[in-house]
Amino acid sequence: MSAPRARGAEILLVDDDEVSRDMLRRRLERAGYRVREAVDGRQAVDEVERACPDLVLMDLELPGMDGWEATRRIRAGAVGRRLPIIAVSAHAMRRDLDAALAAGCDACAAKPVELETLLQRVESLLRGARTGVGAG
Repeated sequence: MSAPRARGAEILLVDDDEVSRDMLRRRLERAGYRVREAVDGRQAVDEVERACPDLVLMDLELPGMDGWEATRRIRAGAVGRRLPIIAVSAHAMRRDLDAALAAGCDACAAKPVELETLLQRVESLLRGARTGVGAG
């Protein structure tokens, strides 16, 4: 049995692939989250500044501003300093994941996403953000 979800927490889902974004959005909403969407890094940075979501799921390969740069820019802003960010990418090679962590992501998830594992990471990071303690 899974731990209770932070129902109502708002997640910014950043992915340029409409099918992937739609599938993950529907699954997150069924799990009790509110979901905002962005299709590129610039839109993600703007959305974080405007809407202050509780967590970001950041694809790394995005048109224009990629997920690595978007994460760095989010982290540079006041809102983004403590915002949990999970890199979600088909690029699961160690160097890509290390680069995502170096850019400021708190965790990484490989595509295709294993939903229950991702939800556990989301919950862990949301609990850490609420208590001011890292998710580990």
